[in-house]
Amino acid sequence: MSGFSASHSVVADLLRARTGQQLTEGRRWRIDTALAGLFREQGISNVDQLACLLAESGADILARDVVEALLNNETYFFRDRPMFEMLAGKVLPDLAARRAGARRLRIWSAGCSTGQEAYTMAILFAQEPERWRGWSVEIVGTDVSGRAVAAAHHACYSQFEIQRGLSVGQMLGWFHETPNGWAPNDALRAMVRFERRNILDPFDHARPFDLVLCRNVLLYFDGPTRERAFARLDQALAEDGWLMLGAGETVVGRTGIFEPVEGNQGLCRRKSASNAPVRQARASIR
Repeated sequence: MSGFSASHSVVADLLRARTGQQLTEGRRWRIDTALAGLFREQGISNVDQLACLLAESGADILARDVVEALLNNETYFFRDRPMFEMLAGKVLPDLAARRAGARRLRIWSAGCSTGQEAYTMAILFAQEPERWRGWSVEIVGTDVSGRAVAAAHHACYSQFEIQRGLSVGQMLGWFHETPNGWAPNDALRAMVRFERRNILDPFDHARPFDLVLCRNVLLYFDGPTRERAFARLDQALAEDGWLMLGAGETVVGRTGIFEPVEGNQGLCRRKSASNAPVRQARASIR
C-alpha cells in the first residue's frame, strides 16, 4: 500500500480484515476525516496514537468503533430515482408475471445502511395496492455496520432525512411524525426486516431472492473480493431474478456471471436467464 504510513496501513488493514473493503491510497484522506470524532473521544490527536492503542490488549471495542467510523453509510430515499423508476416500470411487473402463481416475492437490500433503500422498495409496493393485494412481500436489509442496522431497526428519521428523496405526499402517506422523528407506518414495517451481515459472509436462506439491490457496495472491493461478492449474489438470487447495482457500477469486465440488461449497466441478470423458468428451490449458501 505505497504512500501509506505504517499507522494508516494498520487502520486500512483492520477495515479490510473485518469488512473486505479496501482503503486505497486515493481514499486515505477518509481515515483522518472519519476518525476525527473518535480521536476526540480517545483524547488523541492523530492516527499514530490510534495505532498504538489498537496494538494494546483488550482493544476489541476500539477496533469495532474504528471500523464503524470508516464505513460509508450515505443513503437517502429514492437515491438515484431513475433506477427506482426502472424497478417500478420494468422489474416489478416482470416479477409479478413470473410469480403470479405463488404470489410471493423476496427482495434483498445488500448494504442497506440506515434503511431508506429497503423502505423505498416497500413504498413501491404500497403505492400499487391493487397489483399486490394478496401477495407476500419480504424485504431483507443487511449491512456490515451494526450502528447502521440498529438505526434501520429503529427507523425514526429526522426532518432532513425524511424530506431527502420523498415527496410531501409520500412522506405524509407512509410515515407519521413522532416526538423523536418520522417513523414508517405499519404497512411498510410489515414488509421489511434488517440483519447485520457482510455480503461476503455465508447467507443461509432456504429460498432465493427474486431481486437483489447491491448498490455502491462493490466499489470498495478489490478484484478478487468483488468476484467473491458476485459469487454470493449468484447464490442468493433466483435463476430468473434481477440484480441492481449502483448507477455508476457495472458487471462488464468484472464478472462472467451477470450481464447488463438492455445496455443499462446497473440493471443485470444472470447470463442467459431472461427466459429461464422460475426456480422452485435453491441450496443454502455456504
